[in-house]
Amino acid sequence: MSHSEIARYSGNKSVFIGVQVRMAIIGAALITGGLVLAGNPDWWVGIVGSFAGIGMRGYYIADEQLGFEWVLTDTHLESPYERAIGLGEIKALRSVLGAVQVITKDGEKFLIKYQAAPEKVIAEINGAIGRAGA
Repeated sequence: MSHSEIARYSGNKSVFIGVQVRMAIIGAALITGGLVLAGNPDWWVGIVGSFAGIGMRGYYIADEQLGFEWVLTDTHLESPYERAIGLGEIKALRSVLGAVQVITKDGEKFLIKYQAAPEKVIAEINGAIGRAGA
């Protein structure tokens, strides 16, 4: 029996960049705050270091992260890691910072990262679950 494809989900570049910027801002605040509390006169290094580090990280992982593709069929949600999650195995779906977290009945958790419209992804997966009678 063949499975009908319903949708494909891959990362959105704008969402990816936004997440990297938020991580850099949080890192800069924490590192700079620690340097200030320690009395280090070169507190500005926390800002520069955080943005440089997260920027380099983002540059090196962007192709890989944005290249991951999830496929929703009428019976499964197929991950880019060659794992097929049966629609009946899905216990919960929720939006987490531009990602969709998939939680199985066994407690496994997966992230469909960098989604521009996570609520739409959740609605599509819930619709497929409903149609499958899972």
